[in-house]
Amino acid sequence: MKTKKILSLILVLILAMTVFAGCGSDDKTPSSAAGSDSKVKEYVPDDNSVLKTKVLRVGMECGYAPYNWAQNDDSNGAVPIKGTSDYAYGYDVMMAKKLAEALDYTVEIHKIDWDSLPVAVQSGKIDCVIAGQSITSERLQSVDFTTPYYYASVVGLTKKDSKYANVTKISELEGVKCTSQINTIWYKVLDQIPKVNKLPAQETVPNMLVALNAGSVDFVCTDMPTAMAACVAYPDFKLIDFEGEDSEPFKVSDEDVNIGISVAKGNTELVDKLNGVLATMNETDFENMMKEAISVQPLSDVTGE
Repeated sequence: MKTKKILSLILVLILAMTVFAGCGSDDKTPSSAAGSDSKVKEYVPDDNSVLKTKVLRVGMECGYAPYNWAQNDDSNGAVPIKGTSDYAYGYDVMMAKKLAEALDYTVEIHKIDWDSLPVAVQSGKIDCVIAGQSITSERLQSVDFTTPYYYASVVGLTKKDSKYANVTKISELEGVKCTSQINTIWYKVLDQIPKVNKLPAQETVPNMLVALNAGSVDFVCTDMPTAMAACVAYPDFKLIDFEGEDSEPFKVSDEDVNIGISVAKGNTELVDKLNGVLATMNETDFENMMKEAISVQPLSDVTGE
């Protein structure tokens, strides 16, 4: 009798361990948790939403110059980062301030890891993400986007003394050792390089640039503004723009280069308000604002120092 009870107890413990193990495997990353539901919940404004408080809570990495970065003072009009003693600035902060001013909102910047940004906006922790996100069909399954607030062409970076410094075609990069940032179109297009030696993706842009500078890789893929900013921080870098009469560029779609502001799925009221302001601007306005951001970026942010 005692033996049966012991066996029963062991069986119960085994079943319990199996259940808990199954639950834990789904919570390893925010992105996997967000993708586990086939249906995104309908947006319902809470008491902290911008629609009720007029405080626009904006999420970004604060480490992705020239789009956004962190600094220790409010120079150039930087905005305090919520919950820290630092300030955020860059193209995304400049755009957030412009949108907020037009809508009579107050800007509140939240520093959030790249992979956690979609979850933060879905959960209502923030109202929107202004962080250099491409408007992809995959992202549109879980969030809504505004019209583009920037158009970013895909380029490459190598060192001036690299054997790849003068390439004009993707095919000339055959076998190159390379990487880019995780969960970006930049990392995906590397597969277009023949016999590519594609190393694991880097968590951040600064990490990606440090890898190139250290010689861990010979080539990284990014967008034009990020590459321009990197060349200021690293004089030994060379920007590879695959545009020209005899060039062979990476194949990308409009959704890969159109950069938008993401909000919670179904938050059409905020999308309409933001689009109303963006409609008053054009591509030249975007470029001029980006040039200003590049001119005042702190080099330490780009290099990861």
